Amino acid sequence: MARYSVNNYTVETLLSNIKSGSIAIPEMQRPFVWDSSKVRDLVDSLYKGFPVGYIIVWQNPDVKLKDGTKSSGKKVLIDGQQRITAMAAAIVGQEVLDDHYKWKRIAIAFNPLEEKFEVANNAILKSSKWIPDIAPVLEPAFDTFSFVMDYCQKNEIADQMSQVNNIVNRLRGIQNNSLGVITLAEDLDIDSVTEIFIRINSKGVVLSQADFAMSKISSNDTYGGNITRKTIDYFCHLIESPEDLKDIKNNDTTFANLPEFDAIKWAASKSNPIYKTTYTDILRVAFTYKFKRGRLADLVSLLSGRDFETREFKVEIEEDSFKQLHEAVLQAVNQTNYERYLMIVRSAGIVRKSLIRSQNVLNFGYALYLALRERKIDSNEIEQIVRRWLALTILTGRYSGSPESSFDYDIKRFFSYDDPIEYLKLTESGELSDAFWNVNLVQRLNTSVASSPYFNMFLVAQVKSHDRGFLSTQVDVESMLENRGDIHHLFPKNYLTKNGVPQSMYNQIANYVFLQQEINIKISDDAPCNYMKKVFDQCQTQNPIYGGIIDEVELHRNLEQNCIPTGFEEMEISDYNNFLEMRRKLMAEKIRNYYFSL
Repeated sequence: MARYSVNNYTVETLLSNIKSGSIAIPEMQRPFVWDSSKVRDLVDSLYKGFPVGYIIVWQNPDVKLKDGTKSSGKKVLIDGQQRITAMAAAIVGQEVLDDHYKWKRIAIAFNPLEEKFEVANNAILKSSKWIPDIAPVLEPAFDTFSFVMDYCQKNEIADQMSQVNNIVNRLRGIQNNSLGVITLAEDLDIDSVTEIFIRINSKGVVLSQADFAMSKISSNDTYGGNITRKTIDYFCHLIESPEDLKDIKNNDTTFANLPEFDAIKWAASKSNPIYKTTYTDILRVAFTYKFKRGRLADLVSLLSGRDFETREFKVEIEEDSFKQLHEAVLQAVNQTNYERYLMIVRSAGIVRKSLIRSQNVLNFGYALYLALRERKIDSNEIEQIVRRWLALTILTGRYSGSPESSFDYDIKRFFSYDDPIEYLKLTESGELSDAFWNVNLVQRLNTSVASSPYFNMFLVAQVKSHDRGFLSTQVDVESMLENRGDIHHLFPKNYLTKNGVPQSMYNQIANYVFLQQEINIKISDDAPCNYMKKVFDQCQTQNPIYGGIIDEVELHRNLEQNCIPTGFEEMEISDYNNFLEMRRKLMAEKIRNYYFSL
């Protein structure tokens, strides 16, 4: 049985249905990404009768109203918005929003003599051979006869009136050309809709569940969905491009006068935060913390009014879901909440985005922070839970890949206990046992991948402990990270290469250390037994050569901070494999001590 229907709509009918609201399109406030030449090409294809692809809409379910009657669900446009916007711009003369949030007209000009379309420019505006803007020509009340007479007179082609008349009528006829509209059935779940979308879409574009949710939110004009969408969209835009604050304020004056704009404009004053959020991130955080669910498909269902017990769709559930989501979004974009969460992240030693590969670790951490605050948990306990959970999820790869089922499981479990810290301790006992620290983590440190989360956690532990770089007296690891310091080899790379060690072995992360470049240059290709002898000697001579350490107690402290095994100062090529094993164990132990200090 078909799960969708295919119908042909004329351009005029399709635009009319969107205008009347029977097909709900997310308000055309998100920037129009097509350049003007693509609008021209679309109009040219319509004129020539070429296919311009399918529009995909999803039939919303009928919703049960409070008086027991049902309201027919609208169709929501989920693919084809750029084409619809292009047609509205060229055919109806509607302004579009560019990527700087400025409204502009895209006037498409037409030359009847050559039957050629172009984007209007100054030369075209001065030429009598061009219709500078086709939109007025396509209006119902347009007087074709008078226009053709005037056009032919200006261009001295009175003998071609019949030909020009036919061409202008053909131009006006593009509104009668058909587009295919695929209507997806109302009982399809998001996973099925996604699969159909991918199979139909010739470019193989993947439409995420967040995209469905945003379409659902922004097409709602009853419960303020578009205000919620703008709050999310503009906030994320300002985090990425703070310089556009003035453009948003000037070009969307209605929104700029709302309290939601006051709630997000602070984002324009911040630069390069550790946690840069997209609309998917904000949606996921707001939904997870407020609704105690992790699957965005459930958000779409709730915004449709679904009662998960009776499987009916009720208007009161739809109304309440939009209200709760709006409240949750305002909490997620709140400056105090956002900055306090980032303080917790930094207090855990995570001082750069590069130290945490999974954005979803930060997403769940923020959702957990907001949920704990809403539950009025003591602030010190909140900080401890969130810090430890961030570290635990990085170490275990808990949110790698698709996180939704883990989000759903964890947020529900955290709030099924009277004290949320009970779930943290239960998870720790299962995931971070002695076997994890003594065996699993040591094995995971056996890798040559420099971006390994385990090496990153070692660096985080060093930051948290305020450790100095290898052989450094003043420059700490955090400063090196902040200023893109260099990672170097304890057993120099060229030394290992000359002794036949392959790349996968000389680039082991247990051979990496943060080291000032000038110290590394002096070490050159020496074996540890050579350069470390000189380091120890300088503690006797008080003449620093490799860094500034001239005190043996301070040197041993520095070696311990960097997990350098005992006897390193005597090691040569035959000791390399044993060195790696020893250092992995020391690194794992440092990470363990870091974790339980949080």
